[in-house]
Amino acid sequence: MGRPASKSDLLTAAAVNFEKLNQLISSLTETEQAAPFDFSNDEKKKERHWRRDKNLRDIYIHLYEWHQLLLRWTAANENGDPKPFIPRPYTWKTYGDMNTGFWKKHQDTPLEEARELFFKSHKEVLQLAESYSNEELFSKGVYKWVGTSTLGSYFVSTTSSHYDWAMKKLKAHKKNCKSLAAVSDN
Repeated sequence: MGRPASKSDLLTAAAVNFEKLNQLISSLTETEQAAPFDFSNDEKKKERHWRRDKNLRDIYIHLYEWHQLLLRWTAANENGDPKPFIPRPYTWKTYGDMNTGFWKKHQDTPLEEARELFFKSHKEVLQLAESYSNEELFSKGVYKWVGTSTLGSYFVSTTSSHYDWAMKKLKAHKKNCKSLAAVSDN
């Protein structure tokens, strides 16, 4: 499926990728779930997030915090309080620093709490998406505060596309764990 361009596609993609993500996490052994992420030996993984996120909790928290960005942004703007999606002092050029701030903020958050926060916020985002019409989500110019994009694109980015990002990272982690286990068995 391509990038969702309708409300029904958005809701389906978000639900499907949420389920796939949870199946992938369930397929991890307890050891794999507890093992710290280490992508330092893979020179292809240069983006900042490969070094930032150290464990499954960090993935849950990252997804949760991006859900919160969407929920707060829509609530503020719907209530007549104009706010950008990326909160000040950050911009789209500096959102990596914002993500690092989310990571730092949650270093004492237990894994199970992070999981619960993510599940709850996923549900809230889907309920919010349900409250908009297809036109409100995928027609440009409906909401001045969305700018030149569509509201639906923000929902896609914080759900199905972000879940793809998380699955890619978790698959790489699982592969690393298998490689380390094979080396230690020899």
